[in-house]
Amino acid sequence: MDTQILWRAALAQLVAVAVLSLVLSLLLPQSFFDSWGWLSGPLAWLACAAFTARFLYLPPAPTLLGAVVAGLPSLLFVILGAHWLGALVAVGLFAAWCARLEPEPPPRG
Repeated sequence: MDTQILWRAALAQLVAVAVLSLVLSLLLPQSFFDSWGWLSGPLAWLACAAFTARFLYLPPAPTLLGAVVAGLPSLLFVILGAHWLGALVAVGLFAAWCARLEPEPPPRG
């Protein structure tokens, strides 16, 4: 396990989720999230994971698979009404997954 990737993945995913959440909350009404949160939340999570993969030069498909696996336990937190605690747990699990992936070499140029 590469602890440098673990911490960088955690920070990148946390910042990406926070920024995207803030932007979406400013642009969209609460009623959107009440009706479409079940779809927009996971899609936003995957978009942030794709950003993290690109930022850290991680292979996209395994990184996105890790995002799906890490996001599943957060469903329990959503059911319990602790959405943001679930997101923090998911970030930790996602970072641990990423720390086991082999980064791709950065492009030359």
